[in-house]
Amino acid sequence: MSTKVATVAILGLTGLAFAAGLVLWSQMPDPMPSHWNAAGEVDGYMPRVWGLFLMPLLSIGVFLLFLAIPRIDPLKANIAQFIGAYNWLMVLLVGYLLYIYALTLLWALGYQFNMLTLMMPAMGLLFLAVGWMVGRAKRNYFVGIRTPWTLSSDTVWAKTHQLGKWMFIGAGVVMLLFSTLGERGFGVGMAAVLAAAFVPIAYSYFLWKKESQS
Repeated sequence: MSTKVATVAILGLTGLAFAAGLVLWSQMPDPMPSHWNAAGEVDGYMPRVWGLFLMPLLSIGVFLLFLAIPRIDPLKANIAQFIGAYNWLMVLLVGYLLYIYALTLLWALGYQFNMLTLMMPAMGLLFLAVGWMVGRAKRNYFVGIRTPWTLSSDTVWAKTHQLGKWMFIGAGVVMLLFSTLGERGFGVGMAAVLAAAFVPIAYSYFLWKKESQS
């Protein structure tokens, strides 16, 4: 996906989100539900203005950050090599945030459902996308599994990211498979995500140590 297409898609999605907030203003409670616990129950609220517009504003912030990274990274030429996957992840991350926003609006309108059950499949798809992008990422300072050891060696970077790719994809699959089990399934899914986050870090050190001794 080109940056231009990604930009149009994100601006379109966030524009719809802001419009929805304006249209639904008078129908929303004040305060609005804003956080759900692991059992899918509301345990946090915020003023209506933030409930309606914080997530669209956050989405714009994420978009601007993603746009800036390929321009400010000293290794921007490497990011250019996987910019298509990078742009897809940018769109999917904003889409995920606005999906959560849409669920929040529906809940505030009085629709009852298990928030966790509807969030987990979206999280699973997002982690599948993260794994796909990680497998394509070249060495840079902002995107990927950035440790002192991956940043010091293209070989360590490549091998670490191949492991990270499959671990994040595996975490996404676990999220999808356990999405109907509520709090217990969420716990299993988060354990898989934590493993995907930390095992490659240790692996990168092991690879660097082995490489430095050869």
